[in-house]
Amino acid sequence: MPEPRTLPYGSWPSPITVADVVSGSVQLREPRFDGTELYWLEGRPTEGGRMVLVHLAEDAVEDLTPAPINVRTMAHEYGGGAHVIADGAVYFSDVRDGRIYRLRADAAPAPVTPDDSLRYADLIVDAGRKRLIAVVEDHSGAAGTRSVDAGGRAVEPSNTLAAIDLASGAITTLAHGYDFYSSPRLSGDGRLLAWLSWRHPNMPWDGCELWVAEIDDAGLPTAPRLVAGGPEESIVQPEWAPDGSLVYVSDESGWWNLYRLRDVGGHGTPVPLAPMAAEFAGPQWVFGWSWYGIDNDGTIVAACHHDGRAELWRIDGNGPTRIDQPHSELREIVVSRGQVAFVASQPTEPAGIVLLDLSSGDWRYVCRASPQPVDPQYISVAQPISFPTTNGAIAHALYYPPTNPDCQGPATDLPPLVVMSHGGPTARASSALSLEKQVFTSRGFAVVDVDYGGSNGYGRDYMRRLDGQWGIVDVDDCISAARYLAGQGLVDERRMAIRGGSAGGFTTLAALAFHDVFAAGASHYGVGDLEGLARDTHKFESHYLDRLVAPYPEGVDIYRERSPIHFMDRISCPVIVLQGLDDKVVLPSQAEQIVAALEARRIPYAYLPFPGEGHGFRIAANIRRALEAELSFYSQVFGFTLAGDFAPVPVAHLTAH
Repeated sequence: MPEPRTLPYGSWPSPITVADVVSGSVQLREPRFDGTELYWLEGRPTEGGRMVLVHLAEDAVEDLTPAPINVRTMAHEYGGGAHVIADGAVYFSDVRDGRIYRLRADAAPAPVTPDDSLRYADLIVDAGRKRLIAVVEDHSGAAGTRSVDAGGRAVEPSNTLAAIDLASGAITTLAHGYDFYSSPRLSGDGRLLAWLSWRHPNMPWDGCELWVAEIDDAGLPTAPRLVAGGPEESIVQPEWAPDGSLVYVSDESGWWNLYRLRDVGGHGTPVPLAPMAAEFAGPQWVFGWSWYGIDNDGTIVAACHHDGRAELWRIDGNGPTRIDQPHSELREIVVSRGQVAFVASQPTEPAGIVLLDLSSGDWRYVCRASPQPVDPQYISVAQPISFPTTNGAIAHALYYPPTNPDCQGPATDLPPLVVMSHGGPTARASSALSLEKQVFTSRGFAVVDVDYGGSNGYGRDYMRRLDGQWGIVDVDDCISAARYLAGQGLVDERRMAIRGGSAGGFTTLAALAFHDVFAAGASHYGVGDLEGLARDTHKFESHYLDRLVAPYPEGVDIYRERSPIHFMDRISCPVIVLQGLDDKVVLPSQAEQIVAALEARRIPYAYLPFPGEGHGFRIAANIRRALEAELSFYSQVFGFTLAGDFAPVPVAHLTAH
């Protein structure tokens, strides 16, 4: 093998292209079994982000929903739980009109619900009563306008739990009165219905309630009973076991662990099934996610996040047993008749849908997010790090060193650093192969993906570090990660950038406005105005900041003190702003305010607005342009030449190096 060429960091030629990121960014979601038949959704950037329902048929994958059908729901704006399959019939929500459709073999999709202002999510089939049960979000009337109440908040849509008659499409409300509902689950005999509900200002990971009710002869729930949860206990994914017990995940112990409740109707005590300092669930940002599944014989297969890595556990009459498997990230576990399906990722291979045989332990990929293999020599593998941060705390991150066997940096130089602040802000960094990160590392950047306080995967106390401290703890932890790496002699402290999307964009902007550590920043649909977010965002997050910042409007002064938009005069380094013009979560006006402030002070900046994009980019051409522009931006700011054919981005007011 030839000796590596010595080239400036950031300018290394790389076989991993921005086009690879786009082609490899197919989203794999919501695997579902119907008996032994396996289905899942694929989000395809090359089709404008369209979600396609596919079916595994004799080792061949076939599309079931032709264009332009888009199997998504916009309930809670983030959707999820958009399809369900039973006895060969598929029911799904088409995001184009929000209606539910029925799809049978050799027949065109037929609408079940009328064309109205309702959104449906978390679909389940009540076969005995020939109906669906779903979360229904009503945007009709005043809720569909931007009218406000006496407190200045937008009038909200209503959320209920409802049944949908498969013959007439008629809707019958089953539960109402709470601000939010999720996870309806019908017992095997159809007599009991379980569900989750919660009220403002809580998010479901703060606290929610698990209810159970009997279904009467009219199909209505009677005498509902609260069986678990509360304002400071988060319940996730209730499921009925074949023996009639109710399984669910609770963070009562400080960690999301599995519990079983046998005496659902009385005063039984929940029994922990695999107690450990590990997370068997995560924040319920979308409907329909499954962190575990229950087989026909009662065997539970569950994924957890433990010591920075995903583990797969089997829980049966012999207790919990860890299943050997090589994947570093696992999600959306479903189980049926001895088969387990899940979305899995490894540090050096594209994500895929895995099918595991419980009896033999054999597993195989049935599809991949990308058909293109990546030479592992060019892959930077995540290195978990823990480092000291403010107030004597310890924070966590994944560090990716520059990796390219063909190149090395000059002996007198250190690589530039890109600090990634994830969204959420309750999400967490992932060690799964991310070609977006590898585009940076294979060109000579170092990357650190920070699990700042508030991130999930480290227990409830770690998430609670962010209570009342958003814009402080997250920023401090990102700065501490950068300084830690610089102190270790791993990165150039003069060329450190921070980037993030949504909540991560807020962390990015706050770090730039309130500190003088980073030499550049990239805000992807980032929050600049906390007050505007609290006042103008959608219902699901309309009180989210009450816990993270302060109750609104009572704490309006804190909102203004934390909002970067009011302190843009403190930003002295170049910023690139990328924004979807159809974003309903972070309105484009926030990006425009940021850009106007940068322009007024003649701070170098680039601004790329994307028509047709919402909160997160889905269209292939836009994903590609956004990443190319960001790389071009860093090359101009840090003074190196990108290798390859990159379309440059204009940077206003930038003085040439």
